[in-house]
Amino acid sequence: MAAPFFRTTLLALACAASFSSHAALFGDDEARRAIIELRQRMDAMQQSSQRASEDTAQLRRSLLELQSQIETLRQDQAKLRGQNEQLLQQSAELQRKQKDMAQGVEERLKQFEPVTVTVDGQQFAADPAEKRDFDAALETFRSGKFGEAGKSFSAFIRQYPRSGYLPSARFWLGNALYAERDYKEAIANFKAVLSSSPEHARAPEAALSIANCQTELKDTRSARKTLEDLIKAYPRSEAASAAKEQLVRLK
Repeated sequence: MAAPFFRTTLLALACAASFSSHAALFGDDEARRAIIELRQRMDAMQQSSQRASEDTAQLRRSLLELQSQIETLRQDQAKLRGQNEQLLQQSAELQRKQKDMAQGVEERLKQFEPVTVTVDGQQFAADPAEKRDFDAALETFRSGKFGEAGKSFSAFIRQYPRSGYLPSARFWLGNALYAERDYKEAIANFKAVLSSSPEHARAPEAALSIANCQTELKDTRSARKTLEDLIKAYPRSEAASAAKEQLVRLK
């Protein structure tokens, strides 16, 4: 805007010089009017130039304000993006914790849910604690700790009187008592197996064990009777074959 203004000013000065050189051609009034008009034009041009400068400054300020607003929006957007990422991480962490808690609860519940077990050919449902106690007592017996095993099986029978393990528990309790030379109590437990579960896989062995206890007690007559009954009740069992051999030795 400054270059056109200067060009216009120079043109005006040239015109003024021309007017001066030809002042003689005009009257004084006409010259004064021309000078006033020229000054008015120059003032108008200066005002127009000033307004243009002000408009330019205002536009510059507006652009600066707009840039400032854009930068603020960018910062707000970056902040919101960071907050969103943080929320996503927190949500993922919360979901992981909920999953871990659900798995933990499920695992704890499984500790109390019945499990299907098969012992001595018998399949039945048992509580995890029940299975654990039976397995522990049997492991104690197999390690040769017969006195401790007898106590464990006795406690098991008292705690789980309706357990599917009961015939097997009584059978192994009888064997633990036999190993401890408590023959009468051993006979009582073997007879309990025969009376409550005559079809149990351990029943023939229980009958043979009764005869062994009777033999140890020098009750040969009862031992012979027990072996004969065993052969009749379980003729195809391995215990029946062993009973036949023992009958030959008892004669």
